Amino acid sequence: MINQSYYSESPLWHEKVGDIHALLERVRISEERSADVLQLRKLNRIMSIHASTAIEGNNLTLGQVTDVINGRQVWGPPKDIKEVQNAWQAYNELGHYNPWSVADLLKAHGLMTAALIGESGVFRSVDVAVVRSDGKVMHRGASPEAVPDLVAQLLDWGHTSEAHPLIKSSAVHFMLEHIHPFIDGNGRIGRLWQTLILSKWNPLFAWMPVETMVHNNQALYYKALQDSYNNGIDCRPFIDFMLDAVENSLYKYVDIATETTAKELGVGVNVGVYVGVKADIIGKLKEQPTLSAKELAALLKRSTRTIERHIRELREQGILVRVGSDKSGYWQIKDGAKA
Repeated sequence: MINQSYYSESPLWHEKVGDIHALLERVRISEERSADVLQLRKLNRIMSIHASTAIEGNNLTLGQVTDVINGRQVWGPPKDIKEVQNAWQAYNELGHYNPWSVADLLKAHGLMTAALIGESGVFRSVDVAVVRSDGKVMHRGASPEAVPDLVAQLLDWGHTSEAHPLIKSSAVHFMLEHIHPFIDGNGRIGRLWQTLILSKWNPLFAWMPVETMVHNNQALYYKALQDSYNNGIDCRPFIDFMLDAVENSLYKYVDIATETTAKELGVGVNVGVYVGVKADIIGKLKEQPTLSAKELAALLKRSTRTIERHIRELREQGILVRVGSDKSGYWQIKDGAKA
């Protein structure tokens, strides 16, 4: 039976979960201020589909993905176009899936891979391995005979576990990649299923561009998967990564909502010239993008709490974007921001 021993708890998760709770309220407010919530949500879902398929090697640009979804003719590989069409259909069924139903998992896989693979919507019948470009085997999936029971046990654990949905959804995502239940499409299904679990906890997650943050940090995504095998199976590193990705996706959603609202009102979103603490933060991060809030506080002779508050405001305004995790990532400053 799959149980909590598949991950060791981190003392940092409680604070991170609290931050995400607070951000969700800001997302709700940003939606209320938008004159066209449906368009905002559609834009973010298109971004999610582009990102999730791109992670698996789809070469269509975001513009082409948008055209495919809007029914326009696109010149590109038929397989890539079909992948996008399938993903759009699979994501649009989010509200009808039960995240703890094996039948619904198979249904979603069938939609995601229709006309693309032979074993669509069914568990694989052969052994599989994840192989690196140099031929090294990174991971072998469970035996095909064991897959149905392992998936059923995993979803039963998710259904009965008292773990927070942010933690539980990340663990289920990781374990689906570990079991590797399908001949193809495991990554896309794993990311879709985490979004599904989160959306059942808070409906706003149906529209969060979590996959976009994963795509933007793809190397760290695969590293987190691999690091979760360092001492047997402990998906704590993967949960760490996904909590960062979820948090960044919420900031991204607020950024997009802010830009969309500004365009609707006919005003610009250029940052302009900042003064005071914000200007100092931008200036320091232009010199050293990897500085932490604590390091910035020491350099600027301010409290860490003050720096964190200003960073939060800059992120909400779309000025600062966090690339990567809190530990190993860096700050990206939006073009036009001036100290």
